[in-house]
Amino acid sequence: MIKYLKIIPIVLLVSLYSCNSKSLDPVTTSSPLIEYVNPFIGTGGHGHTYPGAVAPFGMMQLSPDTRLDGWDGCSGYHYSDREIFGFSHTHLSGTGVSDYGDLLLMPTNAVLFNNGADGKPGYKSAFSHDDEIATPGYYEVHLKDTDIRAALTVKERSGIHRYDFPKGSKQIIIVDLEHRDEVLSAAIETLSKTQIQGHRHSKAWAEQQQLFFAVEFSRPYKKVTYYKSKTSGKEVKAAFEFEADEGTSMEVRVGISAVNEAGAALNLKTELANKSFQTVKEETQEAWERQLKKIVINHPDATVLTNFYTAMYHSMLAPNLYQDVDGNYRGMDLKIHKTTSFDYYTVFSLWDTYRATHPLYTLIEQERTNDFINTFLAKYDEGGIMPIWDLSGNYTGCMIGYHAVPVIADAYLKGIQNYDTEKAFRAMLHSATRDKLGLASYKKFGYIPVEEESESVSKTLEYAYDDWTIAQMAKAMGEDREYQTYLQRAQYYKNVYDPKSQFMRGRFRNTWFAPFDPYEVNFNYTEANAWQYSFYVPQDVSGMMQLMGGKRQLEANLDKLFSAEDQTSGRHQVDITGLIGQYAHGNEPSHHMAYLYNFVNKPHKTQARVRQILQEQYTNTPDGISGNEDCGQMSAWYVFSSLGFYPVTPGANQYIIGAPLVEKATIYLESGKKFSIVAAPYSEAAKYIQQVFLNGKALQRSYLTHQEIIQGGELRFVMGTTPSEWGTAEGTEPVTAIKEHLIVPAPFIEDGDVAFKGSTKITLNCADTTAIVRYRLGKGEFTVYEKPFEVSENTILTVVAEKDGWRSAAIKTALYKIDPNRSISLKNAYANQYNAGGENALIDGVLGAKDFRTGTWQGYFDTDMEAIVDLGSTKNIQQVAINFLEDQRSWIFLPTEVTCLGSKDGVTFTPLDTAITLNSAEPHEAVSIKNVYFTPSNAAVRYVKVIAKKLGTLSQWHLGYKHQGKSWLFIDEIQIRE
Repeated sequence: MIKYLKIIPIVLLVSLYSCNSKSLDPVTTSSPLIEYVNPFIGTGGHGHTYPGAVAPFGMMQLSPDTRLDGWDGCSGYHYSDREIFGFSHTHLSGTGVSDYGDLLLMPTNAVLFNNGADGKPGYKSAFSHDDEIATPGYYEVHLKDTDIRAALTVKERSGIHRYDFPKGSKQIIIVDLEHRDEVLSAAIETLSKTQIQGHRHSKAWAEQQQLFFAVEFSRPYKKVTYYKSKTSGKEVKAAFEFEADEGTSMEVRVGISAVNEAGAALNLKTELANKSFQTVKEETQEAWERQLKKIVINHPDATVLTNFYTAMYHSMLAPNLYQDVDGNYRGMDLKIHKTTSFDYYTVFSLWDTYRATHPLYTLIEQERTNDFINTFLAKYDEGGIMPIWDLSGNYTGCMIGYHAVPVIADAYLKGIQNYDTEKAFRAMLHSATRDKLGLASYKKFGYIPVEEESESVSKTLEYAYDDWTIAQMAKAMGEDREYQTYLQRAQYYKNVYDPKSQFMRGRFRNTWFAPFDPYEVNFNYTEANAWQYSFYVPQDVSGMMQLMGGKRQLEANLDKLFSAEDQTSGRHQVDITGLIGQYAHGNEPSHHMAYLYNFVNKPHKTQARVRQILQEQYTNTPDGISGNEDCGQMSAWYVFSSLGFYPVTPGANQYIIGAPLVEKATIYLESGKKFSIVAAPYSEAAKYIQQVFLNGKALQRSYLTHQEIIQGGELRFVMGTTPSEWGTAEGTEPVTAIKEHLIVPAPFIEDGDVAFKGSTKITLNCADTTAIVRYRLGKGEFTVYEKPFEVSENTILTVVAEKDGWRSAAIKTALYKIDPNRSISLKNAYANQYNAGGENALIDGVLGAKDFRTGTWQGYFDTDMEAIVDLGSTKNIQQVAINFLEDQRSWIFLPTEVTCLGSKDGVTFTPLDTAITLNSAEPHEAVSIKNVYFTPSNAAVRYVKVIAKKLGTLSQWHLGYKHQGKSWLFIDEIQIRE
């Protein structure tokens, strides 16, 4: 447990996770809830959280840095580390990509500019978790190597360091502006012996992050030393030495801004003024107490209290305020703007947080939700599009979907509308009508083909949900044309549903991507596999059930999901964690799945699974979050599910009932009303609902509405140890269903080869078996498809489906006849997720595009590629051309050497031309395709052998070198011209 420090003597935190820790009493409204927040939860494992001081949704995150790079160093801190490099002022909570760590300060007793990461003497220091304290708004640690005690506290845009040096020691504070990310520009300017200011502009996840700072020392420094005598540039560090005779304790006050140094100074002056360290700490902890009291729970188990209030705390760390006290901020155009009508924010992890975090805000942060949406609209004005994942005025290009859209729609439909609603609707339409990120294909075909865009299945599914929320807002606003358009687009999920396997699959040249393994993590899905995306149709669960064959089939498929082998194949994906079967709670696409049993009238299965996840996937330990915390989403799931319900479909204004973990809870709404939840009789084994009463009346349905919560009242659960009949009767289940403007799914090639020898037999099918499928070859007339047909020449196959006067998109596929006399044999195995179509991929006439994830390249991991093409008879070869992809950021490197040999008998091979040597280890930023040509002189051969040598171990300059990474070879196509 974490001790609540009303006064700060030197307090040692005795084994945060000791089994002998004294249990806290059940919460009462007079108890300080911050006692139950453990900021160390998630700092171990893959949680990627930080333990430092931060105000609710604050701009400054003042926290220790123990790790400089690596995936588990995204927040700058990892619980397994034993050394602290210093204390920086910005950190990301729970992200999967690293950034921030701006303006590092470190107290020490020697002028050392090396951080010590290389094993040489440096300013870093060992520390022990026994000497570390973290509570909301406060952090303290003892630095063992220098015997210095450091304490940190903050306001929204400013913070205070307090350092206690040992008596007689030198007193030096290192200011390191080179720490962590690549520095674009940095400077320190001394204004007086107690004041400095400057800036640090850096490049990491955000390509151009701009931070400015103002610093005040409580005592004048007597000497300053600059690294390499530089006060500006890219290697800016300074050592400030203070007179030891003037006392052992000192404070450093820091203000930050994204605008300029004056803004940082104003933030510091306005927020900190002449307040003492203790006053600032108490004010911020009082702010946290007010935040946490928005939901007050009772529970006999201190661990549940700690898990719950830590989840509340984590859900309120981001988005981050990104605006100075005078209203100035740096927008998405990186220019300075000003507003005083709303607070402007950054760090919107929308692919994660639209699912539960933002719906939680619509209950307990309604005014702030208005600010978030006003921020989206400001970013739309400044940058031309609403953010997908924005960071410090930068579009990061990370993640998929346009999930600012459901955040707005969900808020609007719940009556949260303190923004320009017409402009918001236009911005939503704008996001949905771009041509990037697969949208051009999505709009044209009703799905995204594998060969057109990576992560095509996930993007199709998430766009379809986003479009449904546009349709719901259009309907509420009386926009009938847009309602029809986007309701139809909301059904595009049907185009990636394979009725045979009952999985959502990638369509590659209008066939299903094969060979298919639902456990395989590949480029068709976003941080997931087919198991983890095939239930993602929250907007039309009824339609999904109909495709699968009804309620019982969906139930059976869900049972298989949770009981499947808990291993994945294909590409290693660090985000896929917290596996229960193939349900992956550590990553967001799975978060709604346990609640889908309610839709098939089996709520007891939801209750059992939700309780299992709550108890197994969240613990009061450093690795107590089963995956990246992701800016509040993992925590919001816990908060909702502990209360007993979850927003499966934001925008539907429904909360699906699960099984409450807490004995009692009260949600204090901004209107002054309150909504109470009671579960009785309470016991750990009583996880099954027997009856539910809403405001004293029996509630038979297994869902709530937003209005029922927001108007206040009481929800009472009668719990038991065995499943009951509650929620099992027809009509008591939640429903999401699209019943009008129904589309016809586009037909697909179920069997047959798009690149074939001799001939191929084509079988067509459609997810809607009642639709009429038509096809044509070349420019002929359309024919009703009745049975498989033969194709023996190059042609274009066009297919379309019709039903009830509606017609699907017409899908064209080039059928390519491979020279029947040619064949290819491969010595080494390619990776299945990069098979480009199989064994004949290198001679099938299809050329790879620049994005390796589109599936048109054949990939070889840490192995050479050796292929022999049999021409069928002896030919005079004029040219052999091979294409290779180079995308070094993705570990795809050109071969070091390519050799081309010929043979008449397939046994004895001789060079057809001089081997080509490539400097594949030379760094290149750009993605490019390298064409390698061989021009034999009058070579008469039947067999052509191509050998491409791998790079192997990555070069020292590459990020992957530290992880002992190996290279990939990507090849397509081997073209032999006679």
